[in-house]
Amino acid sequence: MIHIQIFLAFFYPGILGYGGGPATIPLIEHEVVENYGWMSTSEFSEVLALGNSLPGPIATKMAGVIGYEVGGVLGALVALFATVAPSLILMLILLNILYRFRNSRRVKRLSSFVLPAIAILLAEMTFDFVKTSYDVIGLLITLIIVVCAYFALEKLKIHPAFVILTGLVVGGLFL
Repeated sequence: MIHIQIFLAFFYPGILGYGGGPATIPLIEHEVVENYGWMSTSEFSEVLALGNSLPGPIATKMAGVIGYEVGGVLGALVALFATVAPSLILMLILLNILYRFRNSRRVKRLSSFVLPAIAILLAEMTFDFVKTSYDVIGLLITLIIVVCAYFALEKLKIHPAFVILTGLVVGGLFL
């Protein structure tokens, strides 16, 4: 039963997560934290932070780790399959359709109508992460880290992996 739940928890984000790995993260969080209760928001954010600091697609790394923690090696394999297979199959089907209608204005505008929904999903997840940080380390330190991370990413153009790694080091110093 647990492996079916793992499959469904990663299948839905895999098939509905339009926009790539970052778009699937709020959907995965919903399944893992809210729907099945396998992790807290804090634990999920730790897996996300570690996944972001490593090379490769974030959704598959998270599926492997969460699937392993919930269902062992078979759980990791089921989660990886559920994450990759729907996207691969849909991509092959949709690319065939899009290629036929690649010059259509409707097809070009389709992505524009989906982006606001993805932005709201990401904003909601960001709010949850900031709230969790605020609850654990307080407002001042949370604001300092948010401002420093924003400055490092947007102004200094530092790679996100180094920003996340710096956050982990700072967190380790204040344990």
